[in-house]
Amino acid sequence: MSFTAVHRRAWLSEQDCDLAALRPLVERTTDPADYPYADAVERNVLLYDSERVGAAEDRRAVQEELVRALTDGPGVVVFRGAFPDAAVVDRATAVFEALIREQDAAGATAGDHFAKPGANERVWNALEKAALYDPTAFADYYANPVLALVSEAWLGPGYQVTSQVNVVNPGGLAQTAHRDYHLGFLSDEVAAAYPAHVHRLSPVLTLQGAVAHCDMPVESGPTLYLPYSQTFEPGYLAWRRPEFQAYFKEHHVQLPLAKGDAVFFNPALFHAAGTNRTTDVRRVANLLQVSSAFGRAMETVDRETMANAVYPVLLRRATEGASEEWLANVIAASAEGYPFPTNLDSDPPVDGLAPPSQADLVRRALRERWTPRTLRDGLRAAAERRES
Repeated sequence: MSFTAVHRRAWLSEQDCDLAALRPLVERTTDPADYPYADAVERNVLLYDSERVGAAEDRRAVQEELVRALTDGPGVVVFRGAFPDAAVVDRATAVFEALIREQDAAGATAGDHFAKPGANERVWNALEKAALYDPTAFADYYANPVLALVSEAWLGPGYQVTSQVNVVNPGGLAQTAHRDYHLGFLSDEVAAAYPAHVHRLSPVLTLQGAVAHCDMPVESGPTLYLPYSQTFEPGYLAWRRPEFQAYFKEHHVQLPLAKGDAVFFNPALFHAAGTNRTTDVRRVANLLQVSSAFGRAMETVDRETMANAVYPVLLRRATEGASEEWLANVIAASAEGYPFPTNLDSDPPVDGLAPPSQADLVRRALRERWTPRTLRDGLRAAAERRES
């Protein structure tokens, strides 16, 4: 018996970022016959009637279709009327507006990913803030069955919802095309250090979504998508490249949304918020990022205490001439090397899309020969910045 194994490279590099390889993946047509629960296909995007989907007898069959759509299909699905009760949406909008007013009164300025800081209004961790501000409005909103249906389909049980409110005012400019969290928030150099199978894993750790809190005609700049682009394996290394940005600008699709509609998409899909070309539409969306239950470690580890305990050894060994590799290995085993989750109000990104991690701080301390007390204070201050 013989067989031919499918050969895949263990690591991806910039040499894999060939626009000619992307074209056949995205230049195809979505066949409605492949998606019997969808009501329509518009510009390659699947449109679902939320009431019809909710009434389907076979919930698992609907979820299987959604998984196919997000994995190998267009990568983006729209649910018309996902929030059929306008009052529920309006009450949530009122909470968001109150949070924005409080933020403005406090003089806080929220940064934005992939767009010019200050161009839009952003509320980070709107999930927790809304729950504390108006628990009833929060409960009525997040009881939504469509959110549960698609989150469970993509991530399974135990998923974790987070939310950021994004308001794009008239004249607000488009974002650059990008992929999203996790690997999408890393530099090309760092992303390339992860093996190819992690590039394939990253998209199934989160689900991206957005709920329209107002009517969004195309002129107001609802999200731009490149259907099927999530199937391009080296996309986390490609999206910043000029030729891919230019291709996105030429071939993206954009759909209007009505208040209460919701869109969900694979985080590896090339996408970007559009330019608000209106003079009177203040585009309000609740951006949803739903995470896998498996995105966390099995054990709770106090890595701050570990880093403080190990640092004097690192400092001494560095002075004695220990290699960079030796130091790096010990830091990796003791300090937290990942900067998320964090509170982006108080711990904003620095020189990139992510704030420093514990490991970054320990590495800096070694370079600058901080005292153990200085590192201890720095780690504690960083931990407090991460708190909500």
